[in-house]
Amino acid sequence: MRKLVVLVAVLLALGAWTAPGQAAPVIELWEYAFNLDGVVTNGSAPAGVNLAGFDTTTGLGTVGVTVTGAGAHYVAFFADHDINAVPNTFFHEYGSVTGAPGAGLSWEIDEPGYVFGNIYTNFANSTLDNNNAVPQASPDDVSMALGWDFILQVGETATISFALGTTAPGGFFLQQTDPDAVFADPGSVYFGSGLQIGGGEVPVPEPSMLLLVGSGFAWLVFSRKRG
Repeated sequence: MRKLVVLVAVLLALGAWTAPGQAAPVIELWEYAFNLDGVVTNGSAPAGVNLAGFDTTTGLGTVGVTVTGAGAHYVAFFADHDINAVPNTFFHEYGSVTGAPGAGLSWEIDEPGYVFGNIYTNFANSTLDNNNAVPQASPDDVSMALGWDFILQVGETATISFALGTTAPGGFFLQQTDPDAVFADPGSVYFGSGLQIGGGEVPVPEPSMLLLVGSGFAWLVFSRKRG
């Protein structure tokens, strides 16, 4: 339904559009969502998510997520960008993938789910399928998602970053491209992510180990006295 509404808006805008110099947003964020351990939040930051470095209008910047608590966790970010929706619509873009994902990182590129895509369903179910369903040969409306599976030990903290920009990062990343760049638009949105785990409790020796260490220390003192 959203796609039909937006299509009407784009067609109306096309009728009013006259020149490349006209002010218009080039990269827009239509929708974004988080999945934190199976709980999906749309269009806002749930607890543990920092949007201070992220522009929710353009969908560019860095999102930070902090996770604590021992056990298995899942953190994912879904973003539906439109590049140059005016004047050339939002359904002729394509996705691509560069590099190999790290351990625990899953991804997906697909039509947002308004017509045929299943990316949002997979995102909500924590089952991103590591597939690009909108390659260059079959352009359409594009959305992207990245998700991390990881395990925390007692006292550990996970810090996840999701970065979206117009410059290709290093390592593994997803890419959404508009082949007909105008308005000096770079033509692509790049999506990468990183995970760091730190902290943790210092292991406490078991009573038997403490007894063994204590016995060894007592023997050392006794032997020195005899010497």
